[in-house]
Amino acid sequence: MGSAPCITSEEKMRRMLAALAMLVTLVGMTTAATYAPKTWTSKPFTGVKANTGTVMATVEGGTITLKVSDDFVIPDTPAPSWQIIDSKGNTYLLNQFRIKGDKTNRQITLPSYIKDVAKVQVWCSFAEVVLGETTFDTVIK
Repeated sequence: MGSAPCITSEEKMRRMLAALAMLVTLVGMTTAATYAPKTWTSKPFTGVKANTGTVMATVEGGTITLKVSDDFVIPDTPAPSWQIIDSKGNTYLLNQFRIKGDKTNRQITLPSYIKDVAKVQVWCSFAEVVLGETTFDTVIK
């Protein structure tokens, strides 16, 4: 009969560090999967002036960001603007698509008081009319 192998304190420390490294890796992978951004793509825009392209919605950390697709054409009207309708029917008129110079707002981060998105509209602030709109298969939260 032989005696049980003696584990040195150095070997104990190595095993503890390996176990700790594995635990940190598992926690990191779980956390990364939990907080990964979620994305949705809307149906195509329909309307008199805004009738091309879609909107991609991204939710990350409770913040909703909307971005129009590359094929979306900003209507050639005086003041086309982002307008959001939430699931309760509240309407939020936000930034204009065109800003000073040749710059555009093709992406917008919604203010924290907008809790969800049921519909995205292109609103003409000058004529006070909806130029086009789109929805998602689900309410974006």
